[in-house]
Amino acid sequence: MVCGSTQGIGNAIAAELALTGANVILFARNEERLKKAISELDTSKGQTHNYLIADFLNPEEVVNAVDQYLEDGKIIHILVNNTGGPPQGTVMDSNAEDFLAGFNAHIVNNQNLVKRIVPGMKDAGYGRIINVISISVKTPIAGLGVSNTIRGAVASWAKTLANELGPFGITVNNILPGYTKTGRLDTLFRKKAEDAGLSHEEFEKQAAEKIPARRLAEPAELGYAAAFLASPSAGYINGINFPVDGGITPAL
Repeated sequence: MVCGSTQGIGNAIAAELALTGANVILFARNEERLKKAISELDTSKGQTHNYLIADFLNPEEVVNAVDQYLEDGKIIHILVNNTGGPPQGTVMDSNAEDFLAGFNAHIVNNQNLVKRIVPGMKDAGYGRIINVISISVKTPIAGLGVSNTIRGAVASWAKTLANELGPFGITVNNILPGYTKTGRLDTLFRKKAEDAGLSHEEFEKQAAEKIPARRLAEPAELGYAAAFLASPSAGYINGINFPVDGGITPAL
């Protein structure tokens, strides 16, 4: 099950998991985009793909969709928690409602999903929980006050969960994307370019020059990382923050 899987990093992860032979459940709010995304997934190994619909700003919708899917005993072996980040803005420009919305979209939904999916993983003796967060877990990003706060909370939640679930053959890891070519980054860069009096192209070029790899990431590169963490080969990797950032994170 890949959340937020109709575009960007979530879509790339779903595509890569399908290529490895997984039966993928797409989970997002827009049915038309879900239909398009599912039609593009690989089926060469006989896979059967499905989708669920819910708005992740409404945890009750998410719970109802998953409960309905699981009611006949289905087991999900891999869960990718991924949803759009909170709006940009400083901590001082944000209000309590912004933090509550972010907490519900990320922590509450993640918790509700694992409570429902982990029993099946335990029965199977195999489980992978992968959370797509941000390099802000290691180094907060200016102008993303609510996002920095909520992403850090997800990281601590995941580490605690990894310790609890490790004995059952279930791993919990976080992928920390750096600057990746997504719609969210494009919006963020356009706003920063405007504030700096630069063109979008010039701002993106300057941003890439600060990355040791000297380029932005392709979403597919996050998919490769997720597919590895989801595989049996990563069975002894548990409770880590895995930056996929071209080397830009200054922290170890």
